[in-house]
Amino acid sequence: MSARVEHTDVGAYALGLLEADDKRAFEAHLDTCRACTAELAELSGMAVVLTGVGRVEPDEREQQGEGEVVNLLRRRKAADRRTRRGTLIIGVAAAVTLVAGGIAVGSGLNAPSSQVAVGETHHGTGPAEQFYEEGTPAGGVGATGVKGGVVYESKGWGTHAALKLEGVTGPLECELIAVSKTGERKAMTGWAVPPAGYGVNGQPPLYMHGGSPWNPEDIDRFEVVTTTGRTLLTVDI
Repeated sequence: MSARVEHTDVGAYALGLLEADDKRAFEAHLDTCRACTAELAELSGMAVVLTGVGRVEPDEREQQGEGEVVNLLRRRKAADRRTRRGTLIIGVAAAVTLVAGGIAVGSGLNAPSSQVAVGETHHGTGPAEQFYEEGTPAGGVGATGVKGGVVYESKGWGTHAALKLEGVTGPLECELIAVSKTGERKAMTGWAVPPAGYGVNGQPPLYMHGGSPWNPEDIDRFEVVTTTGRTLLTVDI
C-alpha cells in the first residue's frame, strides 16, 4: 500500500470494513505510523457508539437517495477496484450521516475544534489526551507491566471519561468498562492494540475517551478488559 492509501484506510479499519488481506496490511502499517494510530484511537470511540445502533427509518425521498448512493458505490467499485478504499471512506461518512439524522452521536464528547476529518492526517495532542492531561487522574491497579489512569467528568447525559494506558502489547482487542455500584457493566469505548503495543519499547501511550449513561456517583470503578475476559487495569473512583 502507498502512504496515501494507508492513511485513508483509518476510517474503514475502525468500522471493520477492510477485507482480511488489507486489514493485516493496515495493522502492520500501524506499527510504524503514530499519526494513524492516534487517529484510529479517536475514531474507534465513534465506531463503538455506532455498533448496535438501530437503523433510522428514512422517508421515501431518503430511501431513494440512499439507493442512489449504493448504486453509485457499486458502479465505482466495478469500474476500478483500486478506488475501493476511497469508496469505503465515503461509506463511513454516509453511515455517520444516516445515524446523525436520527440521533446525536457523541455530540457532547468533543468541541467543534476537536472533530476529526476522515482521511486527514493529524499530529499533536488529540481531544482525549488533552482532557486527560488537564484533569486529575485517578490511578489504577494494572496487570503485570500495565499502568494507567482515568479522568472523568459529569455531563448532562452521564459521564465522560478519558483513559491513559501504558505497558500493553498486542495484538489485542480491548474495552473500557464502567461498573456501577450495583455491579452492572457497560462498555464505554473499545479499540485494537497493535503488536507493537502502547507505552512499551518507545511506543507512545494510548489515550481514549468514551461515555457512560450513568452519573459519576453511580459508578464504582472503571476497568480495561480484553475481549477474551482478561482485566488489564482497574480504576476505583
